[in-house]
Amino acid sequence: MVSSLMIGERRLGVVLSSLVGVLGLFMAGYADQSAYEYQGLIILAYSLAVLFVLVRGYFSPEPSGNDRLGYYDDPIRAGIVIAMIWAMVGLSVGVWVASLLAWPELTFQQAWASFGRLRPVHTTGVIFGFGGNALIATSFHVMQRTSRARMPDQFSPWFVLAGYNLFCILAVSGYLLGITQSKEYAEPEWYADILLVVAWVVYLVLYLRTLARRTEPHIYVANWYYLAFIIVVAILHVVNNLALPISPTSSKSFSLFSGVQDAMTQWWYGHNAVAFFLTAGFLGMMYYYLPTRAGRPIFSYRLSIIGFWGITFFYMWAGSHHLHYTALPHWVQTLGMTFSVMLLIPSWASAANALLTLNGAWHKVRDDATLRFMMVAALFYGLSTFEGSFMAIRPVNSLSHYTDWTVGHVHAGALGWVALITFGAFYSLVPILWKRKQMYSPRLVEVHFWCALAGTVIYVFAMWNSGIIQGLMWRTYNDSGTLAYSFIESLVAMHPYYIARMIGGLFFLGGAIVGFYNIWMTIREKNPANLRERGDKPLSTSGGVTARNTAE
Repeated sequence: MVSSLMIGERRLGVVLSSLVGVLGLFMAGYADQSAYEYQGLIILAYSLAVLFVLVRGYFSPEPSGNDRLGYYDDPIRAGIVIAMIWAMVGLSVGVWVASLLAWPELTFQQAWASFGRLRPVHTTGVIFGFGGNALIATSFHVMQRTSRARMPDQFSPWFVLAGYNLFCILAVSGYLLGITQSKEYAEPEWYADILLVVAWVVYLVLYLRTLARRTEPHIYVANWYYLAFIIVVAILHVVNNLALPISPTSSKSFSLFSGVQDAMTQWWYGHNAVAFFLTAGFLGMMYYYLPTRAGRPIFSYRLSIIGFWGITFFYMWAGSHHLHYTALPHWVQTLGMTFSVMLLIPSWASAANALLTLNGAWHKVRDDATLRFMMVAALFYGLSTFEGSFMAIRPVNSLSHYTDWTVGHVHAGALGWVALITFGAFYSLVPILWKRKQMYSPRLVEVHFWCALAGTVIYVFAMWNSGIIQGLMWRTYNDSGTLAYSFIESLVAMHPYYIARMIGGLFFLGGAIVGFYNIWMTIREKNPANLRERGDKPLSTSGGVTARNTAE
């Protein structure tokens, strides 16, 4: 890793790591709270670990000119491994959290093990740890191959990975210590938010610099989606996390928004985090890895562009459907509902485009579990987007909101769409990056696929049933006009579904463990094959410009 850096880049890494370590030391030494002190110690330990790696390889020979002619893949390899580690952490905590709903005593009377602290560890670990690292790694791969240009420097991608993962570590450790803003998908406090902004700006600049150096004149559509993901997530993060810290020595801050404005800002952020983090970014992944794996051009390049602009414009207005029947002005609720229904058009256009790309390659779907991951992910994307538009309609929302139906909807997207397309991309990418003929065990890829699919179906169906029963019980009145069921009675009715939910999570976790083992053994396998990557060819001959010309 360090040997691929120039001396000046190594020196810059040492300086920045030292400065981060000094910052952590300041936080630990002057903290007003013990939890903030621990956060400072975590930053210090992280910077020392990075310094150790840099110093250990500091005097390695600089890379020659020939070493810098090809694509720069070391950060991509690291990002894949880190993403899989976060998957193990996030999914394991998710099974624990699901178990807590069925057996609340599993907190073992520890404050850090309560549902309120573990649940954001699960969501952050899976969404930002696993999903975020997967997006960063695959975007580094896609932008180089589709541009036929190497990243402009070796330092920036490592800075992005190191800074982003420090943010994730601070976030999950902070939750266990009781540090939180209590905002959905935006729980980290002000100091972690600032760190993410710095890493994210470097990420955006790196992406734009690589595109500016491209030798391929056409910017393939996957880059459109990745750029939308990077730019809009930055805007959402900055606006939603505008806050005033109590002091530099305290972890606590207060939002600049209050009341209904705070709620509207949060769900403008929350829904668009789904739109541009969990949708746009992974559509970029799908638009590259599905056609290259299938060996087919995108069915319609024009349709992919129409879908892009439809998703980009419509999603920005849909967040208020989370606030039906609240103090938010009625017209704003209606606006969010209307745009949510309209979103079905570009969303289904993307799902259909992916499935129609497989025309002439369905025999590969039957025989290739990696391609099957991507195909089923596209199906779940279409299902989830239809369900989301349906649930945004006010009368449906009156039944579904605050129930497990919403939880089932989220996991249909998170497990069925996000995780499956990511695993498919990884299985396609790992043999290429590590120069192997295939995965260590194609049979284990099959095992992973069926475990993941079974886990997703069990989980989602359990939550659909649970949520609808909850909604009906909460709105049922007896002859005297009072509620027929108490809240405790609804909880008792949910117990079997919560057990099923935990079982579905176990299946999915088991599949991920199989996948991690398979990837790790592929990496460790000896005698790598001297293979040329499909993506090393100009994309115009492997699914990009050809698709555009076909569509036109």
